[in-house]
Amino acid sequence: MKAYLIAVETVHDEAMFAEYRKQVVDTVKSFGGQFIARGGKATVLEGQWQHPRTVIIEFPSRESAEGWYKSADYQKIIGLRL
Repeated sequence: MKAYLIAVETVHDEAMFAEYRKQVVDTVKSFGGQFIARGGKATVLEGQWQHPRTVIIEFPSRESAEGWYKSADYQKIIGLRL
């Protein structure tokens, strides 16, 4: 069963986040993941949405999604996003 990782982000350091963007795609692909949505302008119809970026990544399974997040390759770059 497919699994979806959803992240809402506010970028505070554009230079660091640009480096993260360059490196993250290959880490996702190595676990069979693909980006469904990355950033973009959201239209809020009700309530409030606090973060200007939303990312949705589809993985073949929950195990793949969790494996990606815990992988050594992703852990090397996660500090660029945080």
